[in-house]
Amino acid sequence: MKKTKISIFSSLFILGLILTGCGNSNPEATSKEQNETQEQTSVKASENEQEVKYYFTADEGGSITKINADTNEVDSTIEVDGIAHNVQVSPDGELLAATIVPEMGHAHGDSMDMPGTALFLDTATNEVVKTVEVGNHPAHIVYTEDGKYVLVTNNEDHTVSVIDTTSFDVIQTISTGKGPHGFRISSDSSKAYIANMGEDTVSVVNLETMKEEKKIKVGQTPVTTAISSDGKTLIVTLNSENVLAIVNLENDQVDKVSVGNGPAQVYLDGNDQYAYVANQGTAENPSNTVTVVDVQSKKATATIEVGKGAHGVVTSPGHQRVYVTNMFDHTVSVIDTEQNKVIETIEVGHTPNGISLMK
Repeated sequence: MKKTKISIFSSLFILGLILTGCGNSNPEATSKEQNETQEQTSVKASENEQEVKYYFTADEGGSITKINADTNEVDSTIEVDGIAHNVQVSPDGELLAATIVPEMGHAHGDSMDMPGTALFLDTATNEVVKTVEVGNHPAHIVYTEDGKYVLVTNNEDHTVSVIDTTSFDVIQTISTGKGPHGFRISSDSSKAYIANMGEDTVSVVNLETMKEEKKIKVGQTPVTTAISSDGKTLIVTLNSENVLAIVNLENDQVDKVSVGNGPAQVYLDGNDQYAYVANQGTAENPSNTVTVVDVQSKKATATIEVGKGAHGVVTSPGHQRVYVTNMFDHTVSVIDTEQNKVIETIEVGHTPNGISLMK
């Protein structure tokens, strides 16, 4: 396992270039043989590159853990200066974006003005590509599906920062409800649905006008959202009510499904059939379950036991696996969706929070 130390406040970094050359060590070899060997090597390298996928956890203890998705073994631990709260892999799989909170500015309600950062890493080399200053206490970070923007919710500032992925400039700061936290963006990259933990609403942010379009009342302490691929159904975890809200966006009607204690993140599978809800509970009374909710019938169909403090959740591209961070056990649970049970548990960094998978 590799360990990498990254200083996110450093103004300089070195980008290493790996150069490969082909020497003619056998003077009797024919040109045709050399070409065939080079082609075979190139194909093998290409196949290996395509096969290796990773998933990443944001560890609040000051690291990002990189895990091989084929073997479920930790590939490397990337240390950061601050608290890694959330991560997301770019649509093309080349970059990992993470929100980093300064150590002294971690507590909610801290009066100190300590802006956080969005950190961008190369997923292959773990090298820093860019560090961008955002607002106070950045929470979640999400790419638009078209890869044009990255959005960061600033929990203490009640805003969301919009970063241009070409220039890495913050091109817009948009006001939201109180305490914006988790969110997802529609598949057409036009709208972001942001859960406002400090009130009972979800902010709908229009990414064409760069303004908050409206607020939808959903219930007490919304933490994270999910949005169906057709943009018609909004999913929201309501932490204080121990329910999952299912919102019909055509009329904003809210239906609620009981889940576990203290639901945190939710992830909707690619078929829009099941929502996987990580039930965190509290440090004093941690929960250790994932609730599976059938979105169409609006019923919980399974409860899966995982580790203590289940928080972040993501599904694999084919939906055969669900990965869940367990904050108080410092682990990731790997769930088989056919069996609805944990098949593997991986030790990661201290207090894993957000999680993201290369598609």
